[in-house]
Formats: sequence, C-alpha cells, structure tokens
Amino acid sequence: MDTKRAKLGELQRESEQADFWSNSSSAQRVMKSLAVLGEEVSSWDDLLRRLDDSQELAALGDESLRAELEAHIRRIEEDLQRRTFATMLSGRYDKDGSILAIHAGAGGTDSQDWAAMLARMYLRWAERRGYVSEELDRTSGEEAGIKSSTISIDGEYAYGYLRSEKGVHRLVRLSPFDAAHRRHTSFALVEVLPLTTMDEVDVKINASDLKMDVFRSSGAGGQNVQKNATAVRILHIPTGIVVTCQNERSQLQNRENALKVLRARLVEMQQARKEEEVAVLRGEYMKAEWGSQIRSYVLHPYQMVKDHRTEFETGNTQAVLDGELDGLMEAYLKSPHNASQGQG
Repeated sequence: MDTKRAKLGELQRESEQADFWSNSSSAQRVMKSLAVLGEEVSSWDDLLRRLDDSQELAALGDESLRAELEAHIRRIEEDLQRRTFATMLSGRYDKDGSILAIHAGAGGTDSQDWAAMLARMYLRWAERRGYVSEELDRTSGEEAGIKSSTISIDGEYAYGYLRSEKGVHRLVRLSPFDAAHRRHTSFALVEVLPLTTMDEVDVKINASDLKMDVFRSSGAGGQNVQKNATAVRILHIPTGIVVTCQNERSQLQNRENALKVLRARLVEMQQARKEEEVAVLRGEYMKAEWGSQIRSYVLHPYQMVKDHRTEFETGNTQAVLDGELDGLMEAYLKSPHNASQGQG
C-alpha cells in the first residue's frame, strides 16, 4: 500500500500543476487513474480500520459482545475473499467495461431464439451487478429471436468477468418451434471485447482508414423503424472489419457507438495476435475456430448447465438463464485455463 499511496500523491501533485489541463487527453487519463487509485487506497484504509475495531472489541473480553464481534469478523473475511479473487483479474483490460457480440449458429429459428436467450441472460447478469448495459445493435430473426446482438456492459471488472464467456454455447431442449416437439440442439457464439477509452494509446483509428455508409434502421421482418437514415455501417479498410450500429435515433450516436465497437475489435485483434505469438513460442498454439462448445445448457431430458473447461455444473438452469453466472465465471477464472490465456 505504501507504493500505491506514493503513486496517489504523485498523481495529486501532477493534477495541481497550473498547466495540467493544457493537454485534455492526458489530464483525463490522470484524473481517471487518480479516481481509481484513490478509491482503492480508501477501501483498504476502511478495511484496516475495521480490523482495528475488531481487535479492540476482542480485547475487551466482554462475552455480551461476541455476536457483534463474530459479525464484524465475518464481513471482514468476505471482503478479503473478494479482494483475493480480484487479484485474478489483473489483465490489462480486466478492470474495464466490455462489449458482447452474440451470434446465432446453424439451426435456424431455434438457434436465433437461443441467441436471444443468451442476450437476456447477460443483461440480467449485468443488472444483478449494478452495471450499465446498452444494446448497440440487433439483427432480428425472421420468426423469433435474433441473428446477432451487440451489447455494451460498463462497470468495474466487467471485462475481467465476461472474458470467461467467450466461445460457443450449446443448448439442448424440446423445441417450441417444432410441431412434433422434438429435442433440438442449438448453438450460439459469444464474443467478448474490452470496452476501451478513446485515448487508448495502442490503437489508433485514422479517419482516412474508414468508409462509412448510412442507411435506414430496420426491425423484424424488414419493417422500417426510422424514416430517416440514422443507422451507420463502418468499414475499417486496413483490417476489413465491418461494424454496424442502428439502435439509436441519432446518426451521430450510432456513429459513436460503431467507433466504440470498432476500437474494441481492434484491441481484441491486437491482444489475440500477442497471445498467439506467446503460444507459438510455448509450442502450444491452437487456432481458435468455431468448434467445440465451452458450455452446455441442457433443459431436456434433465436440467443441467455444465462448463466443459472446468467441469463446474449446476442443476439450477433457470437461475443461470436469469443471470446467476458468478459460480460458472469464478470457476473458470480460478482454473488453469484462465492462467494460460496470458492476461496482462
């Protein structure tokens, strides 16, 4: 903590300089670091005060204070467990927000419905944690569900937790879209991208590298929901990445959201390239492709959600689909699979 206090003092002195705001981009970075570090130091100071209070209570030797003391200690232990777990979220972007891109796999209406179920699941999870979520783009299915959805989830450690969800998710159930009510298996792909700030130094987006098209937003069945052309499609020419945003009424807001998603994809591409290079050096590189699922959600003939990377499983499928994902996420983040990702 001494190092953090020293860094906090250094940032505070820097923010007090007369020319501090002459470079607004640099100043904003400093102020963000100042706020994050200040909150961290303050929270540790609070924990130390509570430890001192508990020691003083114990030193009194008053049996009537036992219940109060035990409650104090229990809260401190829970706080320490949370802090210990947070040390596993030490990757460069783990503390940032996240962008989820969910894509229905092969399987027609069933897979599109499954993609919509996943989108709802993650929105419920974000709500449980008090995160701010926003659907940036959605392509509806012809009959039901969605073909794809792009969701922004902003909050501390959102990306750190959500990167455990990256991969193919498999659903087994009796199809509500099959007249014979037969069992169907559906797949959906979840992409997880870091929601980085516009001053991220490693990624530069030049206006000359972008091609932007504007078109009308459309709803399910191709019905126009906007008479004006507000939806935005951006092509990043050097990489070929295409991003579309059409959920806002304002063309400017859709453009800003599209650039936000583009930046996240470029950061992810850069991270993936670095991880591939490290994996090749280790002799363990395997190309990431659409293939085996990371998790199965079985609703028939029994109830089970199982993560195939960690073997963690639960029979409470409804709770999981309602956003109770922390057990599955934490099992992954504590596993060797997470350590091998080269986060940092």
